[in-house]
Parts: sequence; structure tokens; C-alpha cells
Amino acid sequence: MADFDIKEDKDIEIPSSLPILPVRDVVIFPYMILPLFVGRDISIKAIEQAVESNKLILLVSQRDVNVESPAKEDLYTVGTVGTILRMLKLPDGRLKILVQGLSKAKILKFTQEEPFYVGEIDKIIDQEQPKLTLEVEALMRNVKELVDKSLALGKSFLPDIIVLIENIEEPGRLADLVASNLGLKAEQAQELLEERDPILRLKKISEILNREVELLLVQQKIQSDVKGEIDKTQREYFLREQLKAIQKELGEIDEKTEEIMELRKKIDQAKMPEKVEKEAIKQINRLDKMHQDSAEAGTIRTYIDWLVELPWSKSTKDKLDIKLAKKVLDEDHYDLEKIKERILEYLGVRKLKDKMTGPILCFVGPPGVGKTSLGKSIARSLGREFYRMSLGGMRDEAEIRGHRRTYVGAMPGRIIQGIKTAGKNNPVFMLDEVDKIGMDFRGDPASALLEVLDPEQNYSFADHYLGVPFDLSNVMFITTANQMDPIPSPLRDRMEVLYLSGYTAEEKVGIAKNYLIPKQLKEHGITGKNIKINDSALLQITTHYTSEAGVRNLEREIANLCRKVARKIAEGKDKKYNISSHNLSKYLGVPKYLPEEEIQKDEVGVSTGLAWTEAGGDIIYIEATIMKGKGGITLTGQLGDIMKESAHAALSYIRSKSRGLGISNS
Repeated sequence: MADFDIKEDKDIEIPSSLPILPVRDVVIFPYMILPLFVGRDISIKAIEQAVESNKLILLVSQRDVNVESPAKEDLYTVGTVGTILRMLKLPDGRLKILVQGLSKAKILKFTQEEPFYVGEIDKIIDQEQPKLTLEVEALMRNVKELVDKSLALGKSFLPDIIVLIENIEEPGRLADLVASNLGLKAEQAQELLEERDPILRLKKISEILNREVELLLVQQKIQSDVKGEIDKTQREYFLREQLKAIQKELGEIDEKTEEIMELRKKIDQAKMPEKVEKEAIKQINRLDKMHQDSAEAGTIRTYIDWLVELPWSKSTKDKLDIKLAKKVLDEDHYDLEKIKERILEYLGVRKLKDKMTGPILCFVGPPGVGKTSLGKSIARSLGREFYRMSLGGMRDEAEIRGHRRTYVGAMPGRIIQGIKTAGKNNPVFMLDEVDKIGMDFRGDPASALLEVLDPEQNYSFADHYLGVPFDLSNVMFITTANQMDPIPSPLRDRMEVLYLSGYTAEEKVGIAKNYLIPKQLKEHGITGKNIKINDSALLQITTHYTSEAGVRNLEREIANLCRKVARKIAEGKDKKYNISSHNLSKYLGVPKYLPEEEIQKDEVGVSTGLAWTEAGGDIIYIEATIMKGKGGITLTGQLGDIMKESAHAALSYIRSKSRGLGISNS
């Protein structure tokens, strides 16, 4: 370590050229003494040069502290000439120096850039001031009093500095000494350093000290408030609360504040209706006042998440190309002309009128005729999102309307959940199996659906969980049912019913050729070259291997054929297979159903009747025999009331015509 004598500015002659030491994040003032750690090569060489000559060096602050190798334009032009009092070489190659500021100076030009900066400088002298006036004296006294106040409020100054401040009579030197001990930001300190008017400089220091005293008072108030709110024994809790209070006063963001800000941002982006936005903001304000780990805070947080994630204003623009829509519907479904026509009519009206409520359609038909898949095709033809909700076995009204938020684990109803999943406020929303809704002590879901499916009410659907209205008028609701009888009449009255009848055997063959076979070939990785199923085989599958109104089981049998052919091809056998009625049983086994054969000629005691089953219409043979008895009639089999009434009516008719028929009344 080398020792150097400390000299006053007036005792040292400052040369016109000095090595320059760039410093980061600090501004050195005249009369200021502080240690510096130096590690950059350019800085070390500048210090070594200064120590070898006159120990003087120009200390200049960088404009950007992140610049590792500053260029000339990265340095301020005004700095402080300092003398190196001590220098110590550290084991890691860095230098530790103790410097004292002597005088301000300005860089006129750089005379050397390598291996360190050297500049031609001009010493800056404060503007001359007349003798101390009352105003200046009052200003100096005010600054000294503010320093005393800050000391009383906890600000720390070195004892020697306090003595110096009390005894200084020069306004400029007082300003520099106080500024060097306030821990100012580099930009603020540099502004003071460059100010040549000592009175103006002192006024700025007075303003800074006033703000510092106010901050210290607020800090003291924070500490007092926190201490009064919590128990002294809860040390950890005290520290956390103190930190929160300080961050709040200083404008810093903690985890909770960041969450609140993020939720407010999401509310702005959600573009909610005014009423909904007011409710969301109200709940956020409640959340802001709560402890973030409380149960109520978690409930409110979940509720706000639901509000911001619902598509209040997000909708899909309808594709109003009627020809394209017809093409899509024809691609996906065979026949069903009446339903296709209804969808195209809706598109035609939408093309002429922008705003209209979505129709509420009800597809009624036996299983497997394509009710659900038709809903998907409608969504595809309109370019809308599709969501399907099954109502089969539903018995709880809350499934539709949601649970009130007072219940633990409360959630919105499945209608709102479906809208959220779809991500748009105008999806095609299918309510499947509407005829299979139940009812028990928890309420009647069918009654809850009345509001959902009423165009006059659903523009303000009130879910119990949300507590605010949601507009369902843009949604196209489609319901499906196998039968109309179980549906309550008020609910049935709100829907436009479209019947989908079962298919004839010939229609099933057409559907299989145009839709089912291409679909199954694709799913099983084979082509039409690998397997050919002729019409006779398809007809036999529909009559002998399936018994249904739709084509669901027909598709399963076709898939069965494709699997068997795919296996044979994978085993390295033939790659081409022709399926006909002659070899069909080889693949599908013995027929499962044997159709009733029509009687070619009349037989005594046998009559032909027509019957209706879930699989469609069929013929039924009614056989009668006569025996001794009292003239009554006995019916066997599972006959409905109408069939029983028909039999009794026939017996009554015969009795009324007994004389003409030659039948004895006995």
C-alpha cells in the first residue's frame, strides 16, 4: 500500500491534461473521499499512469452502467479531478484505491484513446457570489436543519461529515458535501455536478432533502402502523407485513399486486358487457382487500377466472355460401332433404338480415339415423364451433343452471361450461337425448331448459354461479330425441321438430356404398382395390345381419369385413377380395336374423298384419284356432292394448254376423 498526503484544492496545481478513469453508477463530488474497486484494463492503466506522475486523475461517470468498454460518447463531459490517496493491489488482479475529489473539470477533447483515455481539461470554477445575503444564509440554515431532521428520522451520515456540514459557510461547498452523502441516482447527481451556480445548486439540494424527509416520515409511519396491527410475538408475520406496506408506499409490485393487475388486464381484454364488467371489478376490489391464502379469496379468484374466460364478444363469422353449405351437407349425409332445406333457408335469411336469433331444432328419430352427426355437419357448413352435451339420465337442475357460489366446489352449469369450451358465443350447441331427462328431489332439468331454449328469454340466461346474464340468443341449439312422448309439452312447444325416419334396405345399401365403406376403408388402411362388396352382399347384411332403423350396426358389420381382409393382407395372403351374397357367411358367420316370409296363398286361421318396431315396419302373422269352450277369446304373446282391442272387435263383429255366417250362438 502506498500513502499520500491529503491536500486542499488550492494547494494543488491541476494540469491541463490528465488520464481519465471511467466510473460506473457513482458521481464523485469535490471534497468527497471514497474507495473504488477497479478491474477493467483501461482503468488500471490510467491509475498506474496517474500514480507514477502526480497522483491526479479525472473521474468521469458513464452514461450507461452496462457498457463494459465505454467509447468517448459513453462518458459525461463533466467530471471531478481527484487525487489518489492510497492504492492496493488485490490477489484477483483488481486495484482498490482511495480517492478524494478536488475540483470539477470539463473534458475539452480527448488526446489519447489507447491504452487508456487522456483528455485536455478545463477546471470549472463556481460563479462568483457577493457576500452572504440574508436569503442565502437562510437557505444554508434550511439545508442544515433538513440534514438534522433526516438524521433524527434515521438517515445516517458519518460524524466527521456532520461536523463539516455544521461549520461550512460556503453555499457551493455545502451543496457538494450534502449531495455526496445522500446516495443520489447517478443522473441526478451528475445534474448537480454540472450546475455552476452554487445558490441554484443549494436550492436543488434543499428540494431533494425535503423529499427525503417526507419519505423518512412515511417510512416511520409505515413501521408504526405495522407494529400496531400485529402481535409482537409474531416476528415473521411482522416482517412480511412491513415488507408489504413498504412496497405499497414505494410503488413496488408484490405477488398479490401483480395478480390483481393481471386480472384487471384480462377484464379489459374480455370486452364484457357493462353490467358484467362492474361485477368483475367489484369482485377484484374485494379480492384486493383479502389475504391471498384465504378460502374466500380462492373462491373469488375462480369466479373471476370464469368471467374473463367466457367468450362475451368472441363469435364466429357465418359462412353464408349456400351452395358450399349444400355441398357439405350432401357430402356427410344421404337424403334428409327436409332438414338440409331448413338449414339452407336459415342461411338464406342470415344473408339478407345480419342480426337474427338462432333456430332451435329438434331431430327426432330412431338410433343410428345420423342425428348427432348431422349436428356436426351443420356446424361445418356454417363454419361454427360444435359442442355436444348429453342429457341422458340428467336429474339435477343445477347441471343446467349451475350451483350458487355459496356452496363448496360450486361450478357453472354445463351450458356455460360448453360455451367456454367452444370458445365462441355462437356455436352449434347440441343437446343430445333430450327425451331421457329425469326428475327427482333436486329439481327438474327439463324446466330449467325452458329458459335456455326460449328465444324470447335466452338473451339474458342467468346461470346461478355467474350471477350475471349471458346472451345465448346467437347460439344455434339442436336437440335430439328418439321419441317425442317423454318430452314435456312446454319444452316441446319451444322447439321446431324435424323427424328423421328409418332407412329402407335399399337406402341403407346406398348409404353404405357412398359413405360407410369409404370411411371404413380409410380407417383400416386398405383401398377399394383390396376389397369389393357388391350390392347383393350389402342387401343381405342389412336384412340378415342387422335389424335396425339406422345404419350403426351396418357400419359395424362393414368394419368387421374390413378387419378380416386387413388381417389376411397383413399375413401375406391375397390382396384382392370380392364379397358377395354367396361367400358373405364365410366372413360374418351364420345370419343373425331371418326375415318373415310372405305367405303366397290364403290359409284358414292365419291373417297377415302390420307391426311397428324400433327397427322399423314389419309384417306379423296372426294365427287363430277354435276349441270347445264358453265362446271367449284368449290372446297370447306380448300384445299392446290396440292389438287386444282389435281382436275383441273382430270377435264382436263375427258374433254380430253369426247368422249370416252360419255360426251357432251356443
